[in-house]
Amino acid sequence: MTAVPETSLRRRFVRLAALNVASNLTVPLAGLADTVMLGQLAEVRFLAGVVLASLIFDYLYFGCAFLRMGTTGLVAQAWGRRDVHEVSAHLYRALLLAAAIGALALALRDPLGNAGFRLLSGTAEVEQAGRAYYDARIWGAPATLANLVFVGWFLGRGEAARALLLVAAANLGNIALNWWFIIHLGWAAHGAGVATALAQWIGAGLGICLATTAAARASWRIVLDRNELRRLVSLSGHLVVRTLLLITAFAVFTNVSALFGTARLAANGLILRILSVASYFVDGAAFAGETLAGMAYGSGNRAELRRVLFLTVAAAELGAACFLLPVLLLPEVIYGLLVDHQEVAALAAASNVWLLPVLAFAALAYAFDGFFLGLTRGRLLSRAMAISLVIGFAPAVWAALHYRQEDLLWIGMTGLMAARAGTLGFAARRTIRPHGEGI
Repeated sequence: MTAVPETSLRRRFVRLAALNVASNLTVPLAGLADTVMLGQLAEVRFLAGVVLASLIFDYLYFGCAFLRMGTTGLVAQAWGRRDVHEVSAHLYRALLLAAAIGALALALRDPLGNAGFRLLSGTAEVEQAGRAYYDARIWGAPATLANLVFVGWFLGRGEAARALLLVAAANLGNIALNWWFIIHLGWAAHGAGVATALAQWIGAGLGICLATTAAARASWRIVLDRNELRRLVSLSGHLVVRTLLLITAFAVFTNVSALFGTARLAANGLILRILSVASYFVDGAAFAGETLAGMAYGSGNRAELRRVLFLTVAAAELGAACFLLPVLLLPEVIYGLLVDHQEVAALAAASNVWLLPVLAFAALAYAFDGFFLGLTRGRLLSRAMAISLVIGFAPAVWAALHYRQEDLLWIGMTGLMAARAGTLGFAARRTIRPHGEGI
């Protein structure tokens, strides 16, 4: 197959990355809207409650992130092979899986919520606010999971503009609904949950409209092909393990933060919100690399695969550097704008320096993640995450608990990201070398 010229590949990468950045940024902006609006309320328990309750949804939705990640890689590879029918079949398979999981989440909403809050640490008032948020937001589960599939499918086809339209509609709608329910109606944490659920249904409706105009017909025989279903289940299983381990690290970090007091919990929650904004920004490059790596893999073009990896890593680190500069220079201003509680803002500003090492290593890890997701190397990603959690994160968290030292928590987060970057970077080097693993 003829190699794609370097300038053409770079233009495609930049276009995809820019659209992905725009799409990704609407997600944390909606989360920041929750934080800002809840932070303006008289009682900080509403903000702390939403921080805790969000961990349950992190497990549910990020645990199901394979619906987005797996779909992108599989579709990109089929697109690289010019297999139009298989491109559409991947959409229908993933939507069936999303519908089944969404229905199960609604059926088990009470046991899931009860188990989640039993594991989390918070005062009775904080848990009450968190429960109000959870009980409202859970009704958006089927729509949220369907949106993961739609976004993954559009990205796999290289149609980041459609993914942007869907995500922007859902998250800008969330911001508007947050204002209405939290500020205007005074529903506090419950209002934040209602707004998020309704916004996801808006996005799902748009996703159906956009996909209907692009997907080809596919027979049930093709959609339910046993080998392809087995491949999807295997990939999904590894991505579930990988994602749940990552979310476990953030959940442990947040839960241990709560043991240092409500103010520290809220402060670390603010920093994680900032890190979330940065990660979505950096993921614009990772998503572009995921799409183009999958297409290069599907077409068997090793030279293009190497160029995609280089572009992805360079763009991810550049994005991290651009984001870090204002946050490191003006922490008091930024956190002061986000929350109207001086103690919380001061604690967040004091720990803000940890964003530098965490994000520098995280940018590398996200870039390598995108590369291997495009190659659908789920087993590699799950193993690398497990190793990183054990050697990079767990020892520092144990020390934080044992010595009651808050900074050790951030050392653990830095170690997790550094270990992920190291393990995946080593594997990437082996994959792209001339006589490395086959593609």
